Amino acid sequence: MRKKLRWQATLIVVSLGIFLYFLIPTIRWLSISPSEREKISSWNAISKAVRERLPHLTTLSKEKIKELEQIWVTLPEAERKNSQIWNSLSEEEKKEIALWCELPLEEREMLRRWTDVSSEERAKLEKKGELLNKILKLGLDLQGGMHLVLEVDTAKLPPGSDPSDAVDRALEIIRNRIDKFGVSEPVIQRHGKDKIVVQLPGLKDPHRAKNLIGSTALLEFRLVDNERLEAAEEGKVPKGYEILEDEEGKKFLLKKDPELTGDSLVNAWVDTSQAGGIMAETVVSLEFNKEGARKFARVTGAHVGEQLAIVLDRKVRSAPVIRSRIDGGRAQIEGNFSLEEARDLKIILRAGSLPAPVKIIEERTVGPSLGQDSIRKGIIASIAGFVLVVLFMIIYYRISGVIANVALVGCLIMLLGGLAGFKGTLTLPGIAGIILTMGMAVDSNIIIFERIREELRANRTIKAAIDVGYKKAFWTVFDSHITTLITGLILFTFGTGPIKGFAITLSLGVSISLFTAVVITRLIFDLRKEYQTLSI
Repeated sequence: MRKKLRWQATLIVVSLGIFLYFLIPTIRWLSISPSEREKISSWNAISKAVRERLPHLTTLSKEKIKELEQIWVTLPEAERKNSQIWNSLSEEEKKEIALWCELPLEEREMLRRWTDVSSEERAKLEKKGELLNKILKLGLDLQGGMHLVLEVDTAKLPPGSDPSDAVDRALEIIRNRIDKFGVSEPVIQRHGKDKIVVQLPGLKDPHRAKNLIGSTALLEFRLVDNERLEAAEEGKVPKGYEILEDEEGKKFLLKKDPELTGDSLVNAWVDTSQAGGIMAETVVSLEFNKEGARKFARVTGAHVGEQLAIVLDRKVRSAPVIRSRIDGGRAQIEGNFSLEEARDLKIILRAGSLPAPVKIIEERTVGPSLGQDSIRKGIIASIAGFVLVVLFMIIYYRISGVIANVALVGCLIMLLGGLAGFKGTLTLPGIAGIILTMGMAVDSNIIIFERIREELRANRTIKAAIDVGYKKAFWTVFDSHITTLITGLILFTFGTGPIKGFAITLSLGVSISLFTAVVITRLIFDLRKEYQTLSI
């Protein structure tokens, strides 16, 4: 008997230890102040490669860097080296500004705010940032964000294309765009024949996200023929040509067949142009593969003095005049971009164009304040449910009720630890599942306690009544949990979104409550060797 008790005690301690191990990072994260949590999240959003550059970029102040950037991008190397401010720098500072200005513009902007942060503080942020990968995540309805259902317009696919394959490719491209956008824990999955469900928790700019996701990103380089534009506007459009507009409504007569497309792109990045002798505008630089570079050199060499329009999704972004043959396979898209617009365009071009247009057929946005309100109400409901259950068990079953409440606390710890360990997401329906689990956890003990009462009324000894009560009630409790678990699995298999969140919490809670109701309470009863009376 003692050996059995030791085995049960070991099992309970080990189980609680494992679930607590997964739950502790969440407890530590919640103990951090909201302002510090935001700072850690901002630091963690920067890629590791960019963060590793910081130790080499901390000699110069922000003001000095800004001043030197101006000189670096506007002056030729010979003039730059003769400038007074350049000669006042140490060799170490010269190396730093050279390294700084060689970085893409977006990385410079990202790093600028962290140059004044000490290396010790950055190391602390790095360590605390590791918690983000281990904590229990909040769903869209609790932390706010956007839910989109996209429909891929397969009717506009080229003849002979596989619609199913096009949807899969669209999903992968959208996933790549969102990954570069910087949203943590996005949900992107196929739904039905031609639909894609996208959930972006914690999103602060829904309009920007919709533009990023919904853009087809069909990049084309087309020759311009504005000599015949006036006649074309009067309806005499030459064969093989069409009229397109830029963002400001200016019209261009373009060849329908592109000289080059985005299929030849291997890279895109945000940069600054160096024209005009001043701090120039933000641009998106492009790099082509070998075949694309050859085509680009051939086109620019054959059409010197003509305009080559850069067209994105049938909108003319720019139409520069070809001054000379361009070798090296590089080009720039200009267009008075803000840094954010240029960054989004870079993300879209890097991810590639969608195989077919997509349209948003369903959209739901949950604001952060509404999410916080849901969390507050969910916590209040959980605490109220827990307190009522605890009071009922103590009033009706007295000391035995206290034992059932100990098992209930163990069940809640294991449930939250299990959700964190399995990388689950806590949603509003998930909170409902937790509250339901609390009721089911004590319901099992109610069945067991009533069986024990029946055995005591049949004049059995207390030890025998406990033993028989647990044995006779076990299969009733087991069957009820199995049927509930089957229901949870069906909801998980066929449900989507909130229903799946409820199903996961319910299924995990049911499995854990069976263990706590049968094993933990029985161990506590068995710890006492002899019973004179039983408070039940």
